[in-house]
Amino acid sequence: MSENKDQKFVYDFTEGNKDLKDLLGGKGANLAEMTNLGLPVPPGFTITTEACKVYLDSGDEPAALRDEVSAHLDALEQRMGKKLGQADNPLLVSVRSGAKFSMPGMMDTVLNIGLSDRSVEGLAKQAGDERFAWDSYRRLIQMFGKTVLGVDGELFEDALEAAKEAKKVTVDTDLDAGDLKKLVKQFKKIVKTETGRDFPQDPREQMDLAIRAVFDSWNGDRAKLYRRQERIPGDLGTAVNVCSMVFGNLGPDSGTGVAFTRDPASGHQGVYGDYLQNAQGEDVVAGIRNTVPLAELETIDKKSYDQLMQIMETLETHYKDLCDIEFTIERGQLWMLQTRVGKRTAGAAFRIATQLVDQGLIDEAEALQRVTGAQLAQLMFPRFDEAAAEGGKVRRLGRGIAASPGAAVGKAVFDSYTAVKWSRSGEKVILIRRETNPDDLDGMIAAEGILTSRGGKTSHAAVVARGMGKTCVCGAEELEVDTKRRRMTVNGTVVEEGDVVSIDGSTGKVYLGEVPVVPSPVVEYFEGRMHAGADDADELVAAVHRIMAYADRMRRLRVRANADNAEDAMRARRFGAQGIGLCRTEHMFLGERREMVEKLILADTEDEREDALKVLLPLQKKDFVELFEAMDGLPVTVRLLDPPLHEFLPDITDLSVRVALAESRKEPHENDLRLLQAVHRLHEQNPMLGLRGVRLGLVIPGLFTMQVRAIAEAAAERKNAKGDPRAEIMIPLVGTVQELEIVRDEAEQVIAEVEARTGVELKLALGTMIELPRAALTAGQIAEAAEFFSFGTNDLTQTVWGFSRDDVEASFFTAYLEKGIFGVSPFETIDKDGVGSLVRSAVEAGRATRPDLKLGVCGEHGGDPESVHFFHEVGLDYVSCSPFRIPVARLEAGRAAAQSSGSDSR
Repeated sequence: MSENKDQKFVYDFTEGNKDLKDLLGGKGANLAEMTNLGLPVPPGFTITTEACKVYLDSGDEPAALRDEVSAHLDALEQRMGKKLGQADNPLLVSVRSGAKFSMPGMMDTVLNIGLSDRSVEGLAKQAGDERFAWDSYRRLIQMFGKTVLGVDGELFEDALEAAKEAKKVTVDTDLDAGDLKKLVKQFKKIVKTETGRDFPQDPREQMDLAIRAVFDSWNGDRAKLYRRQERIPGDLGTAVNVCSMVFGNLGPDSGTGVAFTRDPASGHQGVYGDYLQNAQGEDVVAGIRNTVPLAELETIDKKSYDQLMQIMETLETHYKDLCDIEFTIERGQLWMLQTRVGKRTAGAAFRIATQLVDQGLIDEAEALQRVTGAQLAQLMFPRFDEAAAEGGKVRRLGRGIAASPGAAVGKAVFDSYTAVKWSRSGEKVILIRRETNPDDLDGMIAAEGILTSRGGKTSHAAVVARGMGKTCVCGAEELEVDTKRRRMTVNGTVVEEGDVVSIDGSTGKVYLGEVPVVPSPVVEYFEGRMHAGADDADELVAAVHRIMAYADRMRRLRVRANADNAEDAMRARRFGAQGIGLCRTEHMFLGERREMVEKLILADTEDEREDALKVLLPLQKKDFVELFEAMDGLPVTVRLLDPPLHEFLPDITDLSVRVALAESRKEPHENDLRLLQAVHRLHEQNPMLGLRGVRLGLVIPGLFTMQVRAIAEAAAERKNAKGDPRAEIMIPLVGTVQELEIVRDEAEQVIAEVEARTGVELKLALGTMIELPRAALTAGQIAEAAEFFSFGTNDLTQTVWGFSRDDVEASFFTAYLEKGIFGVSPFETIDKDGVGSLVRSAVEAGRATRPDLKLGVCGEHGGDPESVHFFHEVGLDYVSCSPFRIPVARLEAGRAAAQSSGSDSR
């Protein structure tokens, strides 16, 4: 970053404000804000993130920085009436990092800068406490040596432990001034030995080196790892706060503490926090002595307590939110060291947002910005009692990927058949597999949760589990799953079929034994089994109800469900779905119907094909009648058959073995041989890019027309029953308008035949999925033949990136995430720059051709919070997601609308 000659790099705490977080970092902006409010903040100044960026880019501080720091230091010294490191009465300062986003413990801090061999004596006289002064000097050398000079911190710790052992004491506070003087000598010797230089005695050199160390810590391993985890941009840089020191360890009239304006765990109003008398902040963190509840400060120092309560009220009213505060009392004088909008649990977030509305501090639109879809998802899943889980009653086996949140307990089973069988007998089971496939669907439905040793967050197990609201842990590589012997082995522990296991989909932890669970009242509310206004209603449910009402009033995006049967459709409707955005008809052909599809695929003559289609037609019609009835009055988008045909045929290896055994035994095997030939004929190297989607409808005569006829006849039946079916027929995997025109013409002909035969007028919309780059690039042409587009972002992501999702997640995604190539998997959150730009251009081109074109999305991204905001921005009409994610999508659609209106006063 180039340096601007007129650029200002240093701001006094009196010059900034809370809106300058980009420039001053969160800590500096809030210190400035408290100073502006007239609160007691120790004087100081902030070096901007811009200075850090120049330093990181060039390796040197901005040319003007030293003079600016000198001017602000002079002003600070005049204000305090003493100079930095002054021998008889030293001014001491802290140098702390402070980025825009809170990164607790990830970057560096140095306290007590200004102490030296001379000034330590002056501090002792001024404080009237020799031990305090030498302890402060010891802390400076230790912190400075480790943070600034790169000395191994263990060397200082070992010397400290040796000093305690020599004195036969166990805690630092039992060392007297004489002990600490000796320790300072040892610490200085360690610095000299390890660095080849003496500990700097010039206080300005100490400060300048500490500032550089804070800049450097932005690119430390801890900080980079944390930023990747929290998806914080790497180019923001950190500010540096230079603040005059105040001490809480000067006697019983001093102390330090942390306060919250509300309970961050529950959101309840009251006095929350901890206080430690005669101590420094690091003593609270180190747990050297037990803290007391903040309320006890009232009896220890009523004047400071009353002042603190007044300040807490001022800050919460000003920030209009829960505030987290750090403070120190130095000889009866209260000082505010930091404030920020406090982190809170999901439940507290919802309660606090509605409380603040009731207090008139924020409006409904802003209340939506105080909660997130991720927090709502946390509230919806049953949870383990963490205390019980880690309390030793159960054994932790390992950890995998937290694929679908929640808590599940059951007996271990290793195949779907056993899962279904035991479940029907009333047993709760956990289905454990290396990985799952569509044939495991029955077992997954029957199980309380799913555990796999392979796969990632978008593997089959994960996607299906999330859709069903099932708890799922994937990719637990420590588990050796042996499905033949019906057991798994984990680090020498063998888990046999029938042993009870517990899996935590929120953390990925796997336990042997039963961990108690806490049920979720929020799901009971969405299911309609608990009413927000009932006398026994949970207050959290009431808060969620109000926030959801705000979101529904505010949002523009409609929310539909991905649902394939009436049961899922009815649940989706209870959860607030406004229709079905994706009915995957291939899911209707699993189980017993699979053989019927086999017959269709293997048909050699027109008559055989017609016979197979005649059997399938009434079954499909019945499915659609049930679906239209469940979603009466709401749109139902039915996707015609999409998966590769080989998925409906037996496994090629198993079939080859069967044929070979039959031949060796000279047994009849004509049917198996015929099947094997068909499987070989249909075998593809890359089936996801092969014979599927619209290509199936064009290659296998009668397949799509049978499905269209079933849809039309079901819609006519529902109309005759005084229902209001609103079916939409979606043709998948279209790459060119010609494909769509052929299938559309055939479909319109079938619909007209059904209308003529039944005498019922059917208004069935015909549209397509946009899931190939070519379809997105030619969307203007395709819109001439389509009444709606639904973006299939799962396949669009695969084809844009050239990824096979199932393969890349297991092979190199972890490395890509660690190296920062991805901030998050593009299968979880829409890739705005790549896939997103295709969606945007397709929206624009499609609407240019057909202004009334209806636009939606039905990939996994439809329920992802960040992606929902993108779909709102580009102008889609609806998102569609699994039933369990509907409340999250509703909330995020409301938040997106409120955000675009510019709400958030903090």
